[in-house]
Formats: sequence, C-alpha cells, structure tokens
Amino acid sequence: MYPDSLKELIESFKFLPGIGEKSAERMAFYILDLDEEKVEYFSDSLKNVKTKIKKCPVCSNITEGDLCSICADDSRNKDLLCVLEDKKNIFLFEKLGSYNGYYHVLDNLIDPLNGINPEDIGLEKLINRIKEGNFKEIIIAVKPSIEGETTSLYIKKILEGMNVKVTRIASGIPIGADMEYIDAITLERALTDRKEIN
Repeated sequence: MYPDSLKELIESFKFLPGIGEKSAERMAFYILDLDEEKVEYFSDSLKNVKTKIKKCPVCSNITEGDLCSICADDSRNKDLLCVLEDKKNIFLFEKLGSYNGYYHVLDNLIDPLNGINPEDIGLEKLINRIKEGNFKEIIIAVKPSIEGETTSLYIKKILEGMNVKVTRIASGIPIGADMEYIDAITLERALTDRKEIN
C-alpha cells in the first residue's frame, strides 16, 4: 500500500535492533517530514560511519585515525590492560571515568558449541601485546556466562608464568535487586566472590 521508496525505507529501519514494523513505519514517516538538509546530514552520517571508521590495529577499538584515541594517549596507566568482548564496552568504562588503563577487544568469546575455539578469538594478538607492553595486571571484563567463564579461565591459563596478575571484574547481585528473582548462577557467583566489609 506504500510507494516503493517508502517501503524500502521502512524495510531499512527494520534492520536496526529492536525496531519492528510499527516503529519502522513511524520513523519512515518522520523522515518524510524532515527538511532536505537534515535528511542529507542523516544520509551522510550513515555513509561516513561505514567508510571512515575502522578497527584500531592495536586494541580493536573503533577509530578514524591510525590509532584510537586511547591507544594514542601516553598519559594512561601503562600497567593496566582491560580485556573486553565488545568494543561498545570501552565506552561504558570510559563514561565511568574511574579506569585509566588501556583496553584490548577480543574477536569473540570461546564457544565450542557454535564452532568458536580459542584460536578464533584473537588470543595471539593479545599475548603479543601483553609481552610487548609489559603490563602488570590484566583485567578480564567479559560477560558472566559459560562462554565468558571459559574464555576467562583460558586466558588465565595461557598467561601463567608471564609474571602478570590476572583479575576479573566482580559479578553478582545488582544493587537494588530483589533476592527472590536472582538466578542460581548469579547467586553462586556472588557468594563465591564475597568480600570483607570495610
């Protein structure tokens, strides 16, 4: 019932996560009402993000330059390297403002059931970086899942004997959560990772 160009726009919006038919229609009609300058800006932004942004060759963060802004920053703590599963998580840490070390993004998490083995997640690049960087502590900040746990333990094992401390971010019960709704794995992790009250 829609003209072809509007149908294409609706279908394009449905590529975005969490956008269904109704939301896509609403956004497409909104675009119809925008002035041409804003539509041009929106279109250019989409093109630019695909043509200008690339992977940082050191940490796999996103960048438009030769290095990302974090790898290029010599004022950061050279002793700390935080290992993440997703480049988006770098921005979560940076917004906190309490971590001043460097980052390294894995290509994936170990997941043998889906054919993702240790050699598929970029561990060789991580090991070389740790050797060259002389980091004192490696902080593993991956999701608390079976894949995350497997990846964390594997990294800990391959770093044995390298004179580097390997830590993992704490996980457990979120602040404000009702104990009644906490799953068994989360509760077990919270109990295992308990800390002394200071």
